[in-house]
Amino acid sequence: MAAITAAMVGELRAKTDAPMMQCKKALTEADGDMARAEEILRVKLGTKATSNATRITAEGVVATFIAGNIGALVEVNSETDFVAKNDDFLALANNAARLVAENNPADVAALLALPLDGKTLDEVRIALIGKIGENMTIRRFQRFDTTSKLASYLHGTRIGVVVDFDGADEQVGKDVAMHIAAMKPVSLSSEQVPAELIEKERSVAALKAQEDADVAVAAGKPVQSAEILAKRLEGSIQKYLKEVSLLNQSFVKNDKQSIEQMLKEKSTSVKAFTMYVVGEGIEKKQDDFAAEVAAQMAANKQ
Repeated sequence: MAAITAAMVGELRAKTDAPMMQCKKALTEADGDMARAEEILRVKLGTKATSNATRITAEGVVATFIAGNIGALVEVNSETDFVAKNDDFLALANNAARLVAENNPADVAALLALPLDGKTLDEVRIALIGKIGENMTIRRFQRFDTTSKLASYLHGTRIGVVVDFDGADEQVGKDVAMHIAAMKPVSLSSEQVPAELIEKERSVAALKAQEDADVAVAAGKPVQSAEILAKRLEGSIQKYLKEVSLLNQSFVKNDKQSIEQMLKEKSTSVKAFTMYVVGEGIEKKQDDFAAEVAAQMAANKQ
């Protein structure tokens, strides 16, 4: 049985907004598996798990660079939020984005080998590590080269979006980029939602329906027919697809319109988008301060 720590409970609570004790019970039932615990809570409590926790699990920044129809989006990580605010670190991220756009490197290794101020980008990075005393890495990047237009939006330095769009009004592209940062769609259209995400949602909906049926049986109430359950399941999937696909989402500036309706009204189309959230998917080291103090005291007694 995996040990369930307070940090694990806090992380699950941040992701689901479920009560603390329910989070602990779910983690215990899932034997410490965070993803499985999220599913258990969604089945039991109907909580809406999100792909991005409210507590980011790593530090750093997202930087963008756009020159005409060529652009770049880059994530650069640091160990602490303090370093992520350092001017030299921010310059490293901005230079990395510019180098991606101008040179089209094949991967991060190729990007690090590019020249910057008489050195390679990697040499600049290593020198900065020596100066600040904290590790920093370039995690990922996306380059854009389009025949249409590019718009970007940075929510602080932690969420970055670049949108490839066609239309006369530049503000529409910026509005869509801002909307994406706020609503975090996983795809442009419902048809493009990854199959594995749909199957996960289908599994959660099926488990929820089964639990409702078990409750009805226990209470002596009639159970819904298989046909009704199937329709209910399909309705859940369609609702999910609407929530996570950009074109179907309600526009943040006017919730009476979908993004698709707004774009049609503005004679604009979105071809693609990329969004980076700092630390997404990275496990952040959890320091056990009490354990460190105990270890120091034990060492001093020797």
